[in-house]
Amino acid sequence: MTRYAMAVDLRRCVGCQTCTAACKQKNATPPGVQWRKVLDIESGEFPDVRRSFLPVACMHCDEPPCAEVCPTTATQKRDDGLVSIDYELCIGCSNCVMACPYEARSIVHEAKFAYGDEPMANEAEMFDPARINVATKCTFCIERIDLAKETGLTPGIDAEVTPACVNSCISGAMVFGDIEDPNSAISKLLDETKSFRQSEELGTGPGVYYIWDKNDEER
Repeated sequence: MTRYAMAVDLRRCVGCQTCTAACKQKNATPPGVQWRKVLDIESGEFPDVRRSFLPVACMHCDEPPCAEVCPTTATQKRDDGLVSIDYELCIGCSNCVMACPYEARSIVHEAKFAYGDEPMANEAEMFDPARINVATKCTFCIERIDLAKETGLTPGIDAEVTPACVNSCISGAMVFGDIEDPNSAISKLLDETKSFRQSEELGTGPGVYYIWDKNDEER
């Protein structure tokens, strides 16, 4: 069975925020709302200080806490690994916002645009009134994944059906694909490297993996 996931190679990420910009352009999220962002982290003490970058968004968990607390079943875990929101069922109760340990969800109560009351061209094109007063988050560009089923294209290979953030990454740090396919790029990358998932101890089973080193046998 197909199960989509994302891997982020922290050795490659340069903190350029291009993925954040691509997501915002693609989804026309309002000011102050970022479905994808890059954390800028400093560690150590002078003179041994290290700077690293951590792209974060919805983790599309195997056991999503957001779905457990949703009173209307608006949030669902799909068979292909994506966590979706049905805006028609969502009542904007904020249960999922509070339950998400990754702070990946938000609710906007009125239409807001980047420059005043009038939307820019891409905002006007992408504006969806159904996203007002409901929970929203990164969807892994779910409409592109659904398009793959209709066209036979492959997410993670064909740009038309691959998340915008992955397509935009200038360093090739982000990889997306079917983690159940041993021949997919993401499966091969995870086999060859050491990785971790955020807050794995919570039992959520995040669908985003962070690469930090080669496997010992690959050295």
